[in-house]
Amino acid sequence: MYIDENAYMPYTTDICQDRIDNPEMTNVYMELGTTFGHTVITHPKICAHLLGQIIKAFGVDHVLFGTDSIWWGSPQWQIEALRRFQIPEEMQEKFGYAPITDEDKAKIFGLNSAKLYGVNVDETRQQIANDRMTHLKEVYLAEGGSPSNNIYGWVLG
Repeated sequence: MYIDENAYMPYTTDICQDRIDNPEMTNVYMELGTTFGHTVITHPKICAHLLGQIIKAFGVDHVLFGTDSIWWGSPQWQIEALRRFQIPEEMQEKFGYAPITDEDKAKIFGLNSAKLYGVNVDETRQQIANDRMTHLKEVYLAEGGSPSNNIYGWVLG
């Protein structure tokens, strides 16, 4: 990914500038998917610029968490990475990026999507507490299961 000394990144910076120039453009949401996954670990400064520019232009209320996990497997490592991620202070000062708070991360992880799709979060959390997957997780843990972020690769026949 190309980035210059002014933090210009083709496409990302362009659409962010378009949003800044057109504040009435409120129907566009930015999704963190494979690009986040690839940059958060290998190029954290690029990731900081991506998130910083997106949040600055669109607002944290218009950022959605996506993992592309259908292609990449368990998203747990991306969840852990976002939980730990912070834009470095020197980048916040130099480029005017806001720090990413725990409240911001909760919005990105799902509250924004819930609002967008009209999901009642409290009601849904109550339903999840008694669903089949919660029961399977309880059985797994009771039998000594140990969650892992290991990646096992492709299974070929």
